Amino acid sequence: MITRIRNIRLITSGPDGVIDNGFITFNESEIIDLGFEDSINATKVDIEIDGNKSTILPGLMDCHVHLGMDCSPDPFKQIAQDDIAVTAYRTHQQGQQFIEAGITSVRNLGTRYNVDISYRNAIEEGIVKGPRVFAAGQPIVMTGGHGHPMATEADGKAEVKKAARQRLKAGADLLKLMATGGVLTKGTEPGSIQLSEEEIRSASIEAKHVSRTTSAHAIGCEGVKNAVRGGVTTIEHGTILDDEAIELMLEHGTYLVPTLIAASLIANKKDVVPEYMIRKTKTMVEMHKESFRKAYQAGVKIASGSDAGTPFNYPGLLVDELSIMIEEGLTPYEAITASTITAAQCVKKDSQIGSLEKGKLADLILVDGNPLEDIFALKNIQRVYRGGELMFKKPEIHNAPVGEVSG
Repeated sequence: MITRIRNIRLITSGPDGVIDNGFITFNESEIIDLGFEDSINATKVDIEIDGNKSTILPGLMDCHVHLGMDCSPDPFKQIAQDDIAVTAYRTHQQGQQFIEAGITSVRNLGTRYNVDISYRNAIEEGIVKGPRVFAAGQPIVMTGGHGHPMATEADGKAEVKKAARQRLKAGADLLKLMATGGVLTKGTEPGSIQLSEEEIRSASIEAKHVSRTTSAHAIGCEGVKNAVRGGVTTIEHGTILDDEAIELMLEHGTYLVPTLIAASLIANKKDVVPEYMIRKTKTMVEMHKESFRKAYQAGVKIASGSDAGTPFNYPGLLVDELSIMIEEGLTPYEAITASTITAAQCVKKDSQIGSLEKGKLADLILVDGNPLEDIFALKNIQRVYRGGELMFKKPEIHNAPVGEVSG
C-alpha cells in the first residue's frame, strides 16, 4: 500500500533541509519520494492525504530512557520490588506512550532482567507493536555502584569484560556503564569516580569487536574523562565539564546526551522525593546548563535524551528537553536534528532512520503547526508512522447534536 501526504512542510533533517510546500510518498516500509508539491509525479497511490499545511518530520528518538522504571519519587525502590512480568508490562505500556508522543525510536539504557532486549525482540517478531528499541539490558556497575538495583555488578577489568560479554550474548545493541555515582542511588555521590578508565576500556573493546556502541553515565568531570578516554560512544548527562573534558570529547568524537530536564524535575520536589536526592540536585541544574552551553559552543556532537523513567520524568517529555536546549543556545532546527539524524548517528543507524530521504525507513510524524517557530508544536501529534505502518492517529472529535450523546 502506497501513501502520499501532500500540502505539508517537511523538516527533513537531511540534505534537503526544510521544504515549505511539499509532499512525501511512502509504502509499508520506506520512503519512495519527496519534494516540492509541484514536482509530484504520476505514481498511483492507494491513500492520499491533504496535510493542510501541517508539518512532517522524521520520527523522534529519545536517546536516554529507562523502560520499566515508573517515574515515581523513588523508582529504584520500585525496580527492586517488581518481578520480571510486572517489569515487562510496564515496559510495553511505556512503549505505547512513546509512540503516541511521536517518539518512534528509544535508546534504552538500563532495565532489570534484560527485559528491554526481550521487548525489542517481541516488537521485531510482530508479537507486540512499539517503537524501535536499541537495548542495553542491565547496566554494568561496580559493586554497590549507581543503579545497582537494576544492574550487573562487576569489579576489575576481567569481571567487567565478562559482564560485557554476557550482555552482548543476551543480544544487547549497546552497553551501559556507570562511570560515576548518581542522584537516585542512596549512598553514592554524583561526582565520585566509579568504574575506572581501564574497566570502561575493557567493555568498550568488547563492544567494538562486534560493532556495538557504548554509553557511560557520567556526572562528575573526572568520570567523564575516564569514560571518554575509555572509548565510550556517548556521555550521558555530562553535568560537570571542564575545557579538558570537552577537548577530549572533540578529539574522540564522543557524543553528549545531556538529559537537562532530569535533575530539574527532582530539584523542586522537597518532601516528595527522598531528601538525599534533593541534596544532590541542589547545585546541579545551573551547573549542568553551563556545561551544556560550553560543549555546544565548542562543537561537541549532541543527541537528545530525557532520562524517562526517573522521578516525574514520564515518557514523552523529550520535547520539553528540546525546549531547554533551545533556551541554552540551540536553534529549533538544531534541536530537532539532535533528536533525529544525530540521534540515529549515535546508534549507527543513520543509513536507515533519522532523516527524510528516499530509501530510508518511513518513520514519520505529522504534527499540527510549525516546530521551527514553536518547538512545542511537536506535541500536537496527528499521525505517527513506523516503517510506513500507521501506529497512532489522533482521535477525531465528533460533536453530537443538541440532546444527543456521541459514542
